[in-house]
Amino acid sequence: MTAPRGGAQRIPRPVAWRPGRPAPWAEVPAAARILALTDLERMLQARGPGRMRADNWRPNATTRQSAVLVPLYEADGELHVVLTRRSSNLRSHTSEVSFPGGRSDEGESPLATALREANEEIGLDHHLVRPIGELDLFVTVGGASLVHPVVAALPGRPDLVPAPDEVAHILHVPVAELLADGVFREEIWPIFDRERPITFFELYGDTVWGATAAMLRQLLSLAVGLEDDGLAY
Repeated sequence: MTAPRGGAQRIPRPVAWRPGRPAPWAEVPAAARILALTDLERMLQARGPGRMRADNWRPNATTRQSAVLVPLYEADGELHVVLTRRSSNLRSHTSEVSFPGGRSDEGESPLATALREANEEIGLDHHLVRPIGELDLFVTVGGASLVHPVVAALPGRPDLVPAPDEVAHILHVPVAELLADGVFREEIWPIFDRERPITFFELYGDTVWGATAAMLRQLLSLAVGLEDDGLAY
């Protein structure tokens, strides 16, 4: 029996939220949502390094540098992305779905951080990882963290082992599922002094939301030929 869409992740939804816009790719024909890794790589390389967007939170003196790895691979003719469900024993972001990643050590590059964290969290061998581009820089609420999303290609479905103290489950999600009708959802939340679009992807048994969902949104928008306008969170 297939699990229902959506998971047990705790969503700190404010009272004054309202529904947002449809998926950016809602008007893109289904046939145009079939993506190849080579096409995505070409698009990312043409776009260049990640940018600091005007609609983002601003970094400040206490902002932490961090990075995540966005691992992609093809299997059985389908493009997949690797995500993790965080352990329920962690002190923050408990059970949330995220990319492998974390805080940078002093002097460490975003790529080095992403590779180190992916190896620690899911046992991904860095020799299998081929960086193919970057998404835009992402500043979390109030400027707490500046996240560098590093997009990478893998040669196939990797053999991964979750670190039990950090990762409860590893998800191999077909990109076609993320682009399917009814999976994407946007809500508008009042956060501090402005309204912010909050992105959700309702998977079978899990809800991806917040920063990770916003990064996925940009990746998928760019992949189908759209310029994303909803990365801010």
